Amino acid sequence: MAENIETASYDALVIGAGIAGGEAALNLANNGFKVLLVEKDLSIGGKMILLSKVFPTLDCSACITTPKVSEISRHPGIKIFTGTEVKKIQKKSENNFEAIVVKAPRYVIEEDCTGCQLCEQACPVVVRDQYQYNLVGRKAAFIPFSIASPRVAAIDIENCTLCGACEKVCPTKCIDFTMEAVEHHVNIGTVIVATGFRLFDPLKIPRYGYGLYKNVLTSMEMERQLAPTRPFNTVLRPGDGKVPDKLAYVLCTGSRDATVGNPICSQICCMYSIKQAQLLMGALPMADVTIYYLNIRSFGKGFEEFYEQAKGMGVNFVKGKIGKITEKENGNLILRYEDINESVVKESEHDMVILSVGVMPNPDAGGFFGEGELKLDPFSFVHQTDLLGSPPETSIRGVFVAGTASGPMDIPDSILSAGAASSEAISYLNRKQ
Repeated sequence: MAENIETASYDALVIGAGIAGGEAALNLANNGFKVLLVEKDLSIGGKMILLSKVFPTLDCSACITTPKVSEISRHPGIKIFTGTEVKKIQKKSENNFEAIVVKAPRYVIEEDCTGCQLCEQACPVVVRDQYQYNLVGRKAAFIPFSIASPRVAAIDIENCTLCGACEKVCPTKCIDFTMEAVEHHVNIGTVIVATGFRLFDPLKIPRYGYGLYKNVLTSMEMERQLAPTRPFNTVLRPGDGKVPDKLAYVLCTGSRDATVGNPICSQICCMYSIKQAQLLMGALPMADVTIYYLNIRSFGKGFEEFYEQAKGMGVNFVKGKIGKITEKENGNLILRYEDINESVVKESEHDMVILSVGVMPNPDAGGFFGEGELKLDPFSFVHQTDLLGSPPETSIRGVFVAGTASGPMDIPDSILSAGAASSEAISYLNRKQ
């Protein structure tokens, strides 16, 4: 590692290239500042680029994200590091931070790759595709997904057999198995933390059967089945490949539940479940869709109308608490639940169950600085020291937070948060002049 150290200087470091981080970086760059945008994944765009549509307008998520991602990628004021992690940030003085970021080897020379996918076709190794949430397989030599940015291949070295098939077919000879991680030491004037969120792991609620029953999915797995870049041509049961006829959503999976470590509302689960239900009614017109809920929180502009629209389309809403999910021999699932309105325990059969998993904090943010320097709130999101006066401010002067790194929020609120963070960062940078 010692011989692979590079140094550089930027006005701002933006950590996370999802919709919030990308928007913040673009705002800074458009104001003449030099920005380093760091993303640990192989593509920028975050989770939004993987979604089907957005609520409540049902606009195409990829159609909104892709032009923004293209603008970020082409901006001369933004340097993008994908496949890169921030190891340490230290504040030396006002407007003076030092950061160590490590860019993992992609084993492909990015500047020479044309995205032709010949290496992917030639590769004999098949592994689970994490970008399709393990619904299908991918090769060990792969492009993350069709609209990835950068559209550059990568080698999954952990699963690669080093057979050389990809090297033989690569027209630009850009595959390099001798690549090593490069450590970058960068000097920066300000930092924006936009590390996003993690989805709740439903394995923490074993009574729901996730990981045990193949036809119990998470909402993100269903999202991929509905997206334009979906793995199948239609919605299918993973257990047997059949088209489902009777689907159920279990709301508040990992939200508002102190027993699993997340007592707060995730804000987006009700609406994304209603969105998916509407899309399912269009994709599978003969299917029955039931949403089991405790409370429907349709608080945003147009949300209540969207909820009523779903009911008008025939989505069935049941106010009930799910106690347990069991599987029949044919793969169908029995939901045992308490009907809250009638105060009785009931059972219902569905052939697919979708768990509407909640929003959890990304623990990465707390490890960038010295221990305890960047304070977290009681729920482990980045603490906002002046929530009403200046929401992006954190416990470290010159470090700002954007998007869901500070708490659950939807896409429009994440973009607004990014605008606020970039504005505060610009003001902070201008004070030294």
